[in-house]
Amino acid sequence: MTTSKRRHLVPLLLLLAAFVIDMEGNPPQSDVNYDEAKVGSYTLPDPLLLQSGESVRDAGVWTKRRRPEILELFRTHVYGRSPAGPAKIDFKLFDLDRRALNARAIRKQLVIYLAGEKQKGPSMDLLIYLPATARKPVPLFLSLGFTGNHTIHSDPGIKLKDEWSREKNAKVPADESRRGTSTSWQVEKVLERGYGLAAIYYGDIEPDFPGGMEHGIRPLFFKSGQAAPAPDEWGAIGAWAWGLSRAMDYLVTDKDVDSRRVVVMGHSRLGKTALWAGAQDTRFAAVISNESGEGGAALSRRNYGETIKHLNTRFPHWFCANYRKYNDAVQQLPVDQHMLLALTAPRPLYVASAEEDQWSDPKGEFLSALAAGPVYRLLGREGLDSDQMPPVNRPIMNTIGYHIRSGKHAVTAYDWDQYLAFADKHLGPARKNPPAVSGLEN
Repeated sequence: MTTSKRRHLVPLLLLLAAFVIDMEGNPPQSDVNYDEAKVGSYTLPDPLLLQSGESVRDAGVWTKRRRPEILELFRTHVYGRSPAGPAKIDFKLFDLDRRALNARAIRKQLVIYLAGEKQKGPSMDLLIYLPATARKPVPLFLSLGFTGNHTIHSDPGIKLKDEWSREKNAKVPADESRRGTSTSWQVEKVLERGYGLAAIYYGDIEPDFPGGMEHGIRPLFFKSGQAAPAPDEWGAIGAWAWGLSRAMDYLVTDKDVDSRRVVVMGHSRLGKTALWAGAQDTRFAAVISNESGEGGAALSRRNYGETIKHLNTRFPHWFCANYRKYNDAVQQLPVDQHMLLALTAPRPLYVASAEEDQWSDPKGEFLSALAAGPVYRLLGREGLDSDQMPPVNRPIMNTIGYHIRSGKHAVTAYDWDQYLAFADKHLGPARKNPPAVSGLEN
């Protein structure tokens, strides 16, 4: 399709967006704005301005003062604060096949006990594929999935496990017919490029529906007599991000994995989760957000597509209760999402959008990545270095990367091609000295 034809097609797609199911799989809202002329004016909080009013002029002030300030603001007003992980991670390896996928991969499966006590309390299954030909520890992509690990690939060795139904608010028994049905994964492609791939079903950590908390990990940390999180305590996104860090606790013990080069990646609500996990846990060497939209990479102050009010009305379990204060007062929110992206600095960050996914506000995602640039430059890294959105399917590959591709809300082979190229550039297998990473920030 030519650029001219695409330009005429986009307004039609925006009109159709008001009448179709939104990209999160939910009914459309009548109050959604898709008109740039109605976005309104806004002023973004300055990520390099301390709450005291002082400017941040060097890396030391950013690291010691401003970064902790921003983290605390997001914990108080958006995602809620999460508890520290167990003093010692407990896990059990229940599958090791060094000739998986026709001898092209090493497959590992293990159960991680989230309460820190072996074979007690909630647990999650971690599926890992590593290149069979690897001669040394390999870099790895870690991601949560919307469906059970057995949907990632048709490999009969992947353990079948019951999944939660968001419609029924109940578990659905594991079924062989579900094996390999997800289209979001490119296992062979990742392995061929020399990377590992690790996946967790997010429902293992907490089911994704209001009331799902009672089946997840959050009640483990309630105080005596407590029945619900405090207004500034974690929602489901905080719980899922906490689970990603528990997977990282294991990965640093796995001698087949280069734990200095673990990339955390997520799509949609799990893209929001990946960003929050990467902001808190600097052991993740790079962070990738695939169409994470409102509450993820997109600027909240832009009145376009999904809004804070939509999020809190339709998904009240995702964020902390304090976030609801900003349903009709977004300008009073002391942070915006460019500040979340800046918390990844100086580590590589990639933000991806899709042309037909206007619900996620591609322009807002781009502008957010752009506005995180001053922090990256302060720390000696590149921002996007262009204030113009790139053409469709023309990625930017600086320390902050970005693309908008043709198509809808999904994770596609094109997306994975860019993520692999981005990882090659910044963390690739041939690179001898990847950036050092420190640890979880609580």
